[in-house]
Amino acid sequence: MADTIRSVAHYTVDIENNVGAGAKVLGQLRDNDVNLIAAWGYATGSGKAKLEVVPDDADGFAAAAKTLGLQIGAPVTVFYLTGADRLGALADTLEKLAAANVGLEATQAVSDGSGGFGAVFYVDPKDLQSR
Repeated sequence: MADTIRSVAHYTVDIENNVGAGAKVLGQLRDNDVNLIAAWGYATGSGKAKLEVVPDDADGFAAAAKTLGLQIGAPVTVFYLTGADRLGALADTLEKLAAANVGLEATQAVSDGSGGFGAVFYVDPKDLQSR
């Protein structure tokens, strides 16, 4: 399986930091036929949390979020990489980006345990606009 990469939209959803808040939002999105490529969440203090999502269909997500009354930030363009898991898969990609002088703000990656991997790359905005 060759690596594939595509640009996708990333959104931040503001939620309460209490038991089940993330599950509730993710369940609502599921019930509105929103498929997520990636999702993660974290507490931000004072009873608040952020749920970070990368939907497969940005327009469908935005429409569902509006219907659900979710507080979302403006979309940010990120890159989604998938491929066959192998030793150094992430390192290989990061080396190519560094060689092209592309700066990254953040990266999340995971192996699926069945031979595949995925990663989300947040490119420095100045590098995103100059290419």
